Amino acid sequence: MSEKIDSRPAGCVDCKSMPPLPFEFTMAFQPIIDISKREVFAHEALVRGINGEGAYAILSQVTEANRYQFDQLCRIRAIEWATRLQMQSYLSINFLPNAVYRPAACIRSTLEAARKNNFPCERIIFEVTESEPIRDPDHLANIFSEYRNRGFITAIDDFGAGHAGLNLLAEFQPHIIKLDMDLIRNLDSNRVRQSIVKGVVSTALELDITIIAEGVETRAELDTLRAMGVNLFQGYLFAKPAVEHLPPVDFGLLDD
Repeated sequence: MSEKIDSRPAGCVDCKSMPPLPFEFTMAFQPIIDISKREVFAHEALVRGINGEGAYAILSQVTEANRYQFDQLCRIRAIEWATRLQMQSYLSINFLPNAVYRPAACIRSTLEAARKNNFPCERIIFEVTESEPIRDPDHLANIFSEYRNRGFITAIDDFGAGHAGLNLLAEFQPHIIKLDMDLIRNLDSNRVRQSIVKGVVSTALELDITIIAEGVETRAELDTLRAMGVNLFQGYLFAKPAVEHLPPVDFGLLDD
C-alpha cells in the first residue's frame, strides 16, 4: 500500500541523529465540509497502519522516548501525502503539545517539508487535542503564537472533552475550535447538550473563532447544529476516513 519512507524527520540535527522509529505508519484523510459553500474546507490527516490498522495500533507504540520524533514525522507524512493526492483544501494536522520542545526550532521540519513539496504554509491547520492533559499551558500558548507568526492556522481539537475546556480557551484563542463528538452525539434530542453547544458557539462568535462540529453521524445532528449557525462539519454522515486517498463527498444529502 505505502512505499517505505525514512522514519527519521528532516530538520534539526537532533532529529536527524535519531534512529528510525520501530514501527511504520501512513495517513488517512477525512474531509471537513463547508455546507454554506458546498465544498471541502479541509482534510484532517489521521494516523493509520500500513496494513490498514487503526490509529490506536500506532498510537499505543508511541512512548516518551519516541513521542517527539513521531510528532515530527506525522507532520511530514501528512504534507507529503497531501501533495501526492493534489489536495486543494486546507490540510489539518494533529500535533502533540507535550512533544514540542522549542517551537521555533521544532517547526523547521514542517517548513522544510512544505517547501520541498510546494505546499503553502497558509493552508496548514495545526490541531492540539483538548483530550490530552496539557502539562504547561504557557508553553502551549507560545507554540500557538509561533505557529501564527509562521502563517499557520491554529485549532483546538476535541473541545469539551474534559481536561482543560474553557480554561484552555482563556489562555489563548485559536482560529478554530472543533467541538468534541461526545457533545454532538444525539444533540437533537438532548436539551442540556444543546444549551452547552449554543454557549460555545456564541462565545466563539464573540471571539471571532470558527467552529467545526466533528463526529456528525445523523441528519438530525446536522440540522440542529445548522440551526445554531454552524457551517463546518466533519463526520461519517459525509465521509469516512480513507487511507492514502481523499474520499468523495456526497453533497446531495443537503438537498433533502
